[in-house]
Amino acid sequence: MIIDTVEADGQDQELMQRRKVVLHQYPHLFAMRIARARSAEGVLSGLTFAVKDLFAIRGHTCTAGHPAWARTHAPAARDARVIAQLLAAGADLVGVTIMDELAYSLSGENPFYGTPQNPRAEGRLCGGSSCGSAAAVAACLCDFAVGTDTAGSVRVPAAFCGLFGLRPTHGTLSTD
Repeated sequence: MIIDTVEADGQDQELMQRRKVVLHQYPHLFAMRIARARSAEGVLSGLTFAVKDLFAIRGHTCTAGHPAWARTHAPAARDARVIAQLLAAGADLVGVTIMDELAYSLSGENPFYGTPQNPRAEGRLCGGSSCGSAAAVAACLCDFAVGTDTAGSVRVPAAFCGLFGLRPTHGTLSTD
């Protein structure tokens, strides 16, 4: 999970305007803009999140950062457990983020869908396969994002973008 080090100051109009500007400046952050409202009120009500394009989202085809993967896989029949839990806790899903091709490297470059740029260091990469997730949080397009981390794919982009990247203990969160 990737979260910002700066707390929101409650100025929703300013934040919404900044999000519009950032979406125009950084078109390669979201592989897909979607709006999935929370399934219940809960402790995360009022918060928004994005998810790396490696998780199952009901009705959408995961690309894993590669068009061949998208061509050979059907849309998900259900949400990944972590997505369902976040929606049930009250968070709203706002998008699927671009990722490194097949979650393979620490650079964050994707030749097929575009490479997310670092909103906090112009002209620099976000790093890691969860690069789009970190970029979306750093650009204030969502409150937090979900990625995967085997060898630093959450922690590296979080560090490059001035964020906190949390890698939970193996087995704490469901991988299905």
